[in-house]
Amino acid sequence: MTEPTLQNVADEVEQLFLELAKAGSLRPGQIVVLGTSTSEVLGKHIGTSGTTEAAAEIFAGMMRAREAVGFRPAIQCCEHLNRALVVERELLDSVPGLDEVAAVPVPKAGGSMAAYAYRHLKDACLVESIAAHAGIDIGDTLIGMHLRRVAVPVRPGIRQIGHAHVTMAVTRPKLIGGARAVYALPPEAAPGSIPGAADTCE
Repeated sequence: MTEPTLQNVADEVEQLFLELAKAGSLRPGQIVVLGTSTSEVLGKHIGTSGTTEAAAEIFAGMMRAREAVGFRPAIQCCEHLNRALVVERELLDSVPGLDEVAAVPVPKAGGSMAAYAYRHLKDACLVESIAAHAGIDIGDTLIGMHLRRVAVPVRPGIRQIGHAHVTMAVTRPKLIGGARAVYALPPEAAPGSIPGAADTCE
């Protein structure tokens, strides 16, 4: 295994977030969850060799993309904090149903990425869980528990950050109604017309 380097990490992470935003048609204010093992970035086993330096580069790339897109980040802690998430208090106060939990993430309990984000996001706090519109997982940290249903995989242009495997997903609303359901108005639909009106069910 070659020695890992942090060169270009911020640029690559920014590219990943921009790809995700495009794939999911993300709008300003929507939530993106990030799970990261900085140990895996360095080619080590998850949870064994966390590094603030890697966290800083990943955070920088995320924040550049955030400035361009306007999403709101949620950074997942490790299992020792039950995968709680670091968010800005503004998000906690504006999204109904979020439960704040009392802990300060540190590298040995929370992970280097969450610890760094807690100290650099504006008025950071922890929430127990979230339902994000999209997410990026760097190092197989299992972010699926914090994604809205239904998750749709996105194949990233960059498959690794350092030595860490990258997985991405966006979400979409559930499709309901089965074979008779209509999910979009046809372009030629006349104003006020109702698709399938001849086949009423009530």
